[in-house]
Amino acid sequence: MKKHHFLIISLPAQGHINPTLQLAKNLARAGARCTFVTTVHGFRKMNNLPSIDGLFYASISDGHDDGKPKEMYFGDYLNDLKRVGSENLKNLLQKFTDDGYPVTCLVYTILFTWVAEVAREYHAPSAFLAIQCAAAFAIYYHLFTTNNGIYSSTTEIEPSFPIKLPESPLFSRDDIPTFLLQSDSASSFMIPVMREHIKILENDPNPRVLINTFDALEEKSLKIFEKIGVSSIGPLIPSAFCDGNDVNDKSFGCELFDKSENYSQWLDSKAEGSVVYISFGSLAVLKEEQKEEILKGLLESERPFLWVIRTSNKDDKIKNENYGLNGKGMIVPWCSQMEVLFHKSIGCFMSHCGWNSTLESIAAGVPLIGYPQFSDQVTNIKMVEEVWGTGVRARPEEGIVKREELKRCLEILMGGGEKGNEIRRNVKKYGDLAMEAVKEGGSSHYNLNKFIDSL
Repeated sequence: MKKHHFLIISLPAQGHINPTLQLAKNLARAGARCTFVTTVHGFRKMNNLPSIDGLFYASISDGHDDGKPKEMYFGDYLNDLKRVGSENLKNLLQKFTDDGYPVTCLVYTILFTWVAEVAREYHAPSAFLAIQCAAAFAIYYHLFTTNNGIYSSTTEIEPSFPIKLPESPLFSRDDIPTFLLQSDSASSFMIPVMREHIKILENDPNPRVLINTFDALEEKSLKIFEKIGVSSIGPLIPSAFCDGNDVNDKSFGCELFDKSENYSQWLDSKAEGSVVYISFGSLAVLKEEQKEEILKGLLESERPFLWVIRTSNKDDKIKNENYGLNGKGMIVPWCSQMEVLFHKSIGCFMSHCGWNSTLESIAAGVPLIGYPQFSDQVTNIKMVEEVWGTGVRARPEEGIVKREELKRCLEILMGGGEKGNEIRRNVKKYGDLAMEAVKEGGSSHYNLNKFIDSL
């Protein structure tokens, strides 16, 4: 085992760092040497890096060591990342070889297709770490495969709807990742990226895909990938909450935002299952009108709440005015989400339905109120509500979820009715299965070791 040296490269965004860094920790605990790599600017922002035997860190320049210019088109940034980053990654690989620690496998995520090309030049295997759900990856595979994918070549034709995949629900235009629609501003660079991902896997004689999910949750979606080596290795969450191998491992090990220190005692003072937790992740920014509707819905529901609002806008009314909370609720700039979700006082989670948050809520056995914003979030809430039955969708009117709609969702999940009880049973069932998957002998634990042995 110790002969293996994995290099895992991640975009410096919280939602990308969390699962990739957790995988690096898991590989190091398995006895391998693992180097976590991100950009120079991203690495400077990371704090509280975990210290584990076998885990190391490095950075490469993307040509923007002081950060991407705000006005820069993201597609142009990706071109710079590929051009500058690939050369610097090659230099880093050579340095490891010269130092006596040659890399034996490179693991890359969704915006790093070029890492597979570098690995091929370096004569090392590579693996794609899918940090979205298997259902989303099944949609990509369906649309981009050479044989029948509508997006397999440079085409302006959108797929016909609904999309039918084996043993899966019908996916409407509103259910697939938004960047697959040409009306979406991200489609111009994301459609080529996904096309390249599938092309690389099709041309690789021994393709490897690791997915942050677990067999019992997405067994049907995972069956679609018989021709490529797909392994579910999730949920990629800190050990203290799952396998118990490291009781001190209670966070992913890196926070890009400053968090409040006083919410834990506040949660301790609340009754079991009574608190509504609200967070829309590290990227989504809600309109002021939407935040005010959420606040009024929360106050009118008369349930205690913990709300993460990470915006730095000094004029943010919700964040900077008390609004008569009087202990009814607490607003914080950031928090350790896993610690919050596993706290006994949490009764439900209102989320943007990013895959990390969705999977973490399932692992913690906390039902979800989904309010997706973009990307794969719309696919995740589709699965949550219609397939797994672990939450409900908050439906907006003219782009805003009204307070009455929020109160309706809260009443379902926390009001004691039969539908809410069924949702709680479902999320507990999948939460227990998630814990079984990552423990020694579980499906994800087995799959990760099988992946290592295959190299």
